[in-house]
Amino acid sequence: MRLWRWILLLVLLAALAAFGWHWVAADPGYVLLRLRGWRVETSVVAALLILLLAWGVLTLAWRVLRWPFGAFSRRHRQLSQRRMGDGLIALAEGRHGDAERDLGRASRLDSLRAPALLASAEAAARRGEHSRAMETLDQASQSAPQAARVLRARMLRREGKPEEALALLAADADKGTLTPGGWRELALAGLASGDVRRAYVALDPLQKSGALGSRGYCKLEAKVLTATLNAAADGATLNALWSKLPKAQRRVPAVIDAYARRAAGFGLILPAMDELESALRREWSSQLIATYGALGGEDLAARLRRAEGWLDAHPNDASLLLTLGRMCLRMDQWNRARQFLERSLALAPSALAWESLGDTFAGQDDGVLAQLCYRNALAFGRGEATRPLPGRSSGKNMDTRPIAIEDRDQHGLPRLRE
Repeated sequence: MRLWRWILLLVLLAALAAFGWHWVAADPGYVLLRLRGWRVETSVVAALLILLLAWGVLTLAWRVLRWPFGAFSRRHRQLSQRRMGDGLIALAEGRHGDAERDLGRASRLDSLRAPALLASAEAAARRGEHSRAMETLDQASQSAPQAARVLRARMLRREGKPEEALALLAADADKGTLTPGGWRELALAGLASGDVRRAYVALDPLQKSGALGSRGYCKLEAKVLTATLNAAADGATLNALWSKLPKAQRRVPAVIDAYARRAAGFGLILPAMDELESALRREWSSQLIATYGALGGEDLAARLRRAEGWLDAHPNDASLLLTLGRMCLRMDQWNRARQFLERSLALAPSALAWESLGDTFAGQDDGVLAQLCYRNALAFGRGEATRPLPGRSSGKNMDTRPIAIEDRDQHGLPRLRE
């Protein structure tokens, strides 16, 4: 189909050319030029051709005359581009002094001035030359004001001055003109300075921009929402914040954990438990099960039975075993607590598990093993080797074999899961 269009276009052009030639041939026109006794007579067509030829000759002559200067400009541009590349490589390799030198020379080319100065300021900041980095950013702000402002805010935040970074970005944030990098810096500066309102405002434009990617945005979102909930002054404010959050944000495990802990701190045990249990029914989370067992309340026996029901589906979850052990410990069920804690340690050792096991032995008046567990908790926290427990009276050590359960997919076929 495209070939036929080209053929049709060529036919039309040929027809127009033939018509134009006959129209000009019927009356080619007349041009007379007199100058100081000179007399030139020609047709209009010839005059136009002469003018086009003269324009071509003048253009060629001008380019020939400019060639030496153009060669110098091309060399300067090529040299600046090479220095820009060398400077960026040096910056990535940690050779910040070389990077600052090469990037400063590359900034002499107008087209590279802004990016070279921005990268040079970053190199100076990494060397600890804070004042020179700020001076370089002052120069860069003349060509790229928004980028220079964002980089300045980042440097201020890294220097431990998040309030100044927040004040620098606040005006553009109020007008909604921040770049994605600016919104990110606003969120991080808000978190660092305790201004969670500013940090929360930055989430929506960051999500719409997609600049951080799904994983990076989810990580920042969890931090901001956790800080927002932790900043609630009372239970009513906390519940109001929680109810205003979108459904997707109320399903983030870290956010649910923050709400449950904060609600429990205000004495709202039942709402905290409801959110945790709903979240665990939707999707299993070791973080949430640890919080579930750590919260207070008078219904500890009922929660213990509910948690034991989850053990059938998650027999190898060390956090669940640790939670069960600590709940049994709080109910003075020493033998059951020891069984759960020993298996948790066999699957995933932790300082808290060793400490809880020490509390179990202390509750059974076994001071020797309790002290050994406490020493192991301290050693594990310091990254040192722990000492195994001596054989019990039954002569058995901790069971380190994982439990395998049968699970079936949507087609009813069995699959093995650890």
